[in-house]
Amino acid sequence: MQRTKPPFRADMVGSLLRTAPLKAAREKFHAGTISAADLKAVEDKEIVALIRKQEAIGLHGITDGEFRRAFWHFDFLEELDEVESVAADSGMNFKGGVGIAKALRVTGRVGFSGKHPMIDHFRFVKENTKRTAKMTIPGPSMLHYRGGRKMMRPGVYDDMELFYSDVGTAYAKAVGAFYDAGCRYLQLDDISFAYLCDPDQREMLRSRGDDPSKQSAIYAGMVAKALAGKPADLAITMHLCRGNFRSTFIASGGYEPVADVLFNSMPVDGYFMEWDSDRAGGFEPLRFLPKGKHVVLGLVTSKTGVLERKDDIKRRIDEAAKFVDIDQLCLSPQCGFASTEEGNTLAEDEQWKKLEMIVEIANEVWGAS
Repeated sequence: MQRTKPPFRADMVGSLLRTAPLKAAREKFHAGTISAADLKAVEDKEIVALIRKQEAIGLHGITDGEFRRAFWHFDFLEELDEVESVAADSGMNFKGGVGIAKALRVTGRVGFSGKHPMIDHFRFVKENTKRTAKMTIPGPSMLHYRGGRKMMRPGVYDDMELFYSDVGTAYAKAVGAFYDAGCRYLQLDDISFAYLCDPDQREMLRSRGDDPSKQSAIYAGMVAKALAGKPADLAITMHLCRGNFRSTFIASGGYEPVADVLFNSMPVDGYFMEWDSDRAGGFEPLRFLPKGKHVVLGLVTSKTGVLERKDDIKRRIDEAAKFVDIDQLCLSPQCGFASTEEGNTLAEDEQWKKLEMIVEIANEVWGAS
């Protein structure tokens, strides 16, 4: 049976490959040859075309492809009160030696003023589609996981419990602001939970003074605080992956270490989970999923343009259904196609063929939408 509310049987994480006109406009803007208004005009035009393309292939959760962002996370987090971007090692080096020379610094007590630019970004999508406008933002743990205490101004948060509480409160205000703007489908991209399944990442946390055995519960508490006042008609999903920058990755390991906390300690409605490679382990952790929640199986990779075989995807859906009712499952790519503006190493037509195939498979498995 198809679903009339999020997450949808055929869904996607959020980001899409930036188009040539958009890339050219951003380059001109950074070079100082066009104004911010000129850039916005190009963004608006390209996003409307993107919305129409998503509608045409049969998607029901519609995003702006994160076309106004350079990064999936920095662009949101650096607009929180007392958070700034700095040129520094992000601490997240991808396999193959690829790194990002940018990080976030907490300069005071974190808050949400209500003037965040992404509120208007969401409104634009909602105004330009009759389907469900979806908003994606990084999860609250992302302000801590990548830098930890070393990226906080000394003396601001001597008590880390205060930090976790402040971030949770700031997110609660952000959730409320998006809801007031008409958002009924909000996604938290909180990849730290998947990273906590990797022994190397757990050692990284230990080496900087954090206890990896406690972080999943701490992060779940931040999410719970952020969603404590969630309206009943607001669908919240969470996306987990193991890194996605120019088709590279960071972490490996199955979900077993975090599955119980993930599924049972956070008031979210669904989970977008990476399962496109052996690095994600098996489907056994799905046994922890309670009734009433859904998992969107990320079985189609966004990292390459090679199109999967439909029969192989259906077989894997059947494998997952051995551990949870198939009615609690949906289908999507394992991650976005462009977590950063550079995008993954595939072509736009390959991206759309994958999304079209996901819609086709969902219709064949759960019935036509």
